[in-house]
Amino acid sequence: MKDIQNHKDTRNIDIDQVGVKGIRYPITVLDKDMGEQQTVARINMYVSLPRYYKGTHMSRFVEILNEHSRRISLQNFSEILEEVMSRLNAESAHMEITFPYFINKSAPVSGAQGLMEYECTFKGSLNHGSDLVTIIRVPISTLCPCSKEISDYGAHNQRGEVCLQVRFKKFVWLEDLIRLVEESASSDVYSVLKREDEKFVTEKAYENPMFVEDIVREIALKLNDDPNITWFSVESENFESIHNHSAYAYVEKHKA
Repeated sequence: MKDIQNHKDTRNIDIDQVGVKGIRYPITVLDKDMGEQQTVARINMYVSLPRYYKGTHMSRFVEILNEHSRRISLQNFSEILEEVMSRLNAESAHMEITFPYFINKSAPVSGAQGLMEYECTFKGSLNHGSDLVTIIRVPISTLCPCSKEISDYGAHNQRGEVCLQVRFKKFVWLEDLIRLVEESASSDVYSVLKREDEKFVTEKAYENPMFVEDIVREIALKLNDDPNITWFSVESENFESIHNHSAYAYVEKHKA
């Protein structure tokens, strides 16, 4: 049968990334407490395509996923990229794996437990060298320092979200990154809270007011002190409770 993808293309234009997007696939990721966690990921896989080829072989991306039998993790990420480059005869390969990650979290006073969901992404590329980035999105709670200062009583608070991206020298646990973010907020967010827990988190936030600027600076300070982290970006967005807009801050740093 004719292989149309390998036919010559005369338009003389290289394509930076071509491949498959939005594959829903079961994967196994490392869990610091339980050893492993089964989840379902959304996967994008791409390769570069030289100007002289008409197309790439889309089915080979899915074949490679199937051959790894759900064992997709940070540990074999580069191995999968190398296989993609080889099988598709490409100069570069890229993959993004986004998945829900669940942590059993206890309420601060009652100890009531509930699963908290965090969106996590492994994003990697292989070209002349390899690059791997871990991305987490963490819900947080903040209380406005200005509102607390100017009000006779009370202060407005709101939920927010921090998106943290890191490059690193050696393996880093998702749980450690999540905890770093949560400890930099006015208060954690929980899935289950009893009345005594609500009292605790409300008062904790009131005693620990934070602007979005404070959030990103606190996280940046901790990452600056971590020799394992080589690059990071952190963005914080507050979904304001008394404004019709969000508050936002962003910090990025390449460490020597």
